[in-house]
Amino acid sequence: MRTHRVAYLPGDGIGPEVCAVARRCVDAAGAGSGFAVKWDAQLVGGAAIDAVGEALPLATLDACRAADAVLLGAVGGPTWDDPSAPIRPEDALLGLRSELELFANLRPVVAHPALDHASPLRPEVRAGADLLIVRELTGGLYFGRPQGRSTDDGVETVVDTLRYTRPEIERIVELAFELASGRRGRLTSVDKANVLASSRLWREVVDEIAPRHPSVTVEHALVDSTAYLVLTQPTAYDVIVTENLFGDILSDEAAAIAGSLGLLASASLGARSTDHGRFGLFEPVHGSAPAIAGQGLANPLATVASATLMLRLSLGETDAADALDAAIDAAIETGPRTADLGGSDGTEAVASFLLERIGQPVEVPA
Repeated sequence: MRTHRVAYLPGDGIGPEVCAVARRCVDAAGAGSGFAVKWDAQLVGGAAIDAVGEALPLATLDACRAADAVLLGAVGGPTWDDPSAPIRPEDALLGLRSELELFANLRPVVAHPALDHASPLRPEVRAGADLLIVRELTGGLYFGRPQGRSTDDGVETVVDTLRYTRPEIERIVELAFELASGRRGRLTSVDKANVLASSRLWREVVDEIAPRHPSVTVEHALVDSTAYLVLTQPTAYDVIVTENLFGDILSDEAAAIAGSLGLLASASLGARSTDHGRFGLFEPVHGSAPAIAGQGLANPLATVASATLMLRLSLGETDAADALDAAIDAAIETGPRTADLGGSDGTEAVASFLLERIGQPVEVPA
């Protein structure tokens, strides 16, 4: 039997609840497809701060480096919300991206007709929307230096640096072209080239790489107009590639197309190859939702969808990924609904539905 090693970082808030459902679904799909996953559970975020005083312990980082993929829940919560604290749960996210060289964040967004009621967009606007946002993850304002606060001649000053190198832009743009060529062949590069020098370099790189991908149609777009059009004309987009901050904003905004953050998965990919794909970290787009943590109310679909991306992109288990995708689609169409989708069902009801669709016995954890 094939065996894959996955670093399992459930994190804080609802993270352990939704990750447990994803883990059960992966194990069930593996039983039907001839493989097993060795889950290496580690602390991260607030739970790690409480236990060992660090948001990203060395043991966790070592486990991630040794794994074929990483499944992450969510980090943070009111317990660790002091903005002046020297260590914050979110430090783990930036640390993982940097230390594991996870340079590309993929966020697929699909408009399911059964969720017309859950989206603020009119049904005719969102109908048929299916887009992929590719966000650069290790450069830009989040990582540029200098960064910080100072007082100069009695005036408090803050600075953030937006820095990109040509190689950083080249690798994310090349990946976006590859992804677009496997979809509908349309790539939109989003920037702010009328103002920012970094965006002007971004455009140059896109234009230089484009001739290597003649099957892909390319357009440049400014981020401000795209922020409007992605919600008013979402079917106009196939693959969007953009820098770190713009991608962060646009991908969360695009949740309105799907109807809930509780549905959106993400994959953060690195340069390292695994035996069956590309190493990556997989996590839901939503946060730790501390208000409902421990109550069995969280929607696990985004985390299960993230595990599906893990199966497909890092572990090479396409049949199992297809089985999980079909189960998620069925859950959205006819299954139980958690509160974020207008229902009153709980996490376990969704888990049971998914496991039944996968075709494996439903085992409720002790």
